[in-house]
Amino acid sequence: MARCTAPVNGHRSASAAANCPACRGRYGRYGSGGGYNSYSPSSYSSSLTSGGGRSSGGGSVRGSKPRWSGVGSSILYTSEEIRSLTPIRNSVETLAKQPDLRDVFLCHAWDDRKGAAKELHDLLESHGVSVWFSEKDVGLGVPLLRAIDKGLANSRVGIVLVTPALLRRLPTEGIADKELSALLAGDRLVPIVHDTTYEALREVSPLLGSRSGLNTAEEPMADVAAKLAELVAL
Repeated sequence: MARCTAPVNGHRSASAAANCPACRGRYGRYGSGGGYNSYSPSSYSSSLTSGGGRSSGGGSVRGSKPRWSGVGSSILYTSEEIRSLTPIRNSVETLAKQPDLRDVFLCHAWDDRKGAAKELHDLLESHGVSVWFSEKDVGLGVPLLRAIDKGLANSRVGIVLVTPALLRRLPTEGIADKELSALLAGDRLVPIVHDTTYEALREVSPLLGSRSGLNTAEEPMADVAAKLAELVAL
């Protein structure tokens, strides 16, 4: 009995289908079988390596790995994420000769200190990332602004957790606004948009909104933390 050649050779053209001993008599011209689907190992493999078609809000397929991905890492990125995170990684590598720096400075709204900010902090620390976090790094009686200045100066990367609470705080030009001003001065800032949108952020801070980052609407906070941990790993 004749066997279909699709699993080996694929039916990627009319001639391939016509030359198949099993299908040429059944389907006649390629595609006339009303729903006959071609198959090839190469196309199946490419669908796996592209992240199963998972996409970001910008429509890019999350199926690439940056040069800083660890050996055996299963974390996948969109091309836009790689483009926006590459300057941050370059800064991390430039500062690698200063071993006493914290990996990350976490900028957040006061209202998020026991919620989303604490969750992100804990996830990062579970990956071995050293985080400057005001809730644990500002002791009683220590001037807050002085402690923040020191934290900023002694961290390789700044991440800002953009939440509805932060958007409410920024127009008041409080402490979070001062932190952002310092972080925006160089390629060391990664916005993490959580429970809000980039459109809402741009209405409040066009400069910060112009920076691409990561978004928990597209992937869980745990995945965001894993990418940040990989970004600052040396």
